[in-house]
Amino acid sequence: MLRFLVKRLLSAILVLLAVSVLSFLMFFALPRDPVTAMCPKNCDAQRLERVRQELGLSDPLYQQYVGYMKGIFVGRDLNSAQGGHCDAPCLGYSYVNSEPVTHTLTRVLPVTLSIVIPAAVLWFGLGVGLGMTSALRRGTLLDRLAIGFSLTGASLQLYFVGAVLLLVFSYTLHVVPVPHYTSILVDPLRWADGLVLAWVTLAFLFCAIYARLSRAQMVETLSEDFVRTARAKGLPRSTVYGRHALRAAITPLITIAGMDVGAALGGTVVTETTFGLQGLGRTAWDAVREGDLPTIMATVLIAAVFIVVANIVVDVLYAAIDPRVRLR
Repeated sequence: MLRFLVKRLLSAILVLLAVSVLSFLMFFALPRDPVTAMCPKNCDAQRLERVRQELGLSDPLYQQYVGYMKGIFVGRDLNSAQGGHCDAPCLGYSYVNSEPVTHTLTRVLPVTLSIVIPAAVLWFGLGVGLGMTSALRRGTLLDRLAIGFSLTGASLQLYFVGAVLLLVFSYTLHVVPVPHYTSILVDPLRWADGLVLAWVTLAFLFCAIYARLSRAQMVETLSEDFVRTARAKGLPRSTVYGRHALRAAITPLITIAGMDVGAALGGTVVTETTFGLQGLGRTAWDAVREGDLPTIMATVLIAAVFIVVANIVVDVLYAAIDPRVRLR
């Protein structure tokens, strides 16, 4: 198991290194002046030149990349206009926000984590549970309701569901407050109260998809030979369905869940915009509109880290569920 995990970690490091190189070249090696995009619109020629010198854009490209990576691991010294020394992980300085990018991410990343992780627990638990139950009760009223729920959820858009929930539960019935973010370390109840609509909206759409997928996987698994053999041996229904069928059916769902969670952690733009929350996704969108290249690069790297980590977690879960994976 240790050898399997080390191989996956080495692969993940190579992927992240490739992402860092490509993203850096994309913004700094293309035939355009990156300073004109990073500096605010009111920059004159003198300030543009000063920003260019502060960023060291006159140095060879490889030295710029080495300096950028050095800042991530050990920090780097910025000019006084950029706030002095930037502790690791230093992801550059944003002239749009007038602060190191790390400070911006420190504010917005907890918002995205607070939205995605509880919503992922809801959508995976409820979706898989509903889908498995529907598969075991095929043809019943519960199965038809589950199929209808799946089709409805898969047909709706997040911004529409979010707007309806806001209108009904926040502005009309006043059951929950308008979504806002409070740190869980400050007040856990206000944290949950301010994000519950975002959780329900995100979980509703993903739950519908996972219910349909898990039902299809369970129906297919129940027709496999090993399940029929387990039934022929006289094993209890709970053992046949819970230990054998569920274990085989849930494996593909773990892969999909890992990718979905990793992508969502990389930025839930629509969710954050719908509920007025300033998370990683909305920050990335604002950075794109304002040409804030250091922030764009940082959000690309953070999103890549989340996806790679999610894939490592999926691989570990695969190895725990199916020992044959460890031998690959």
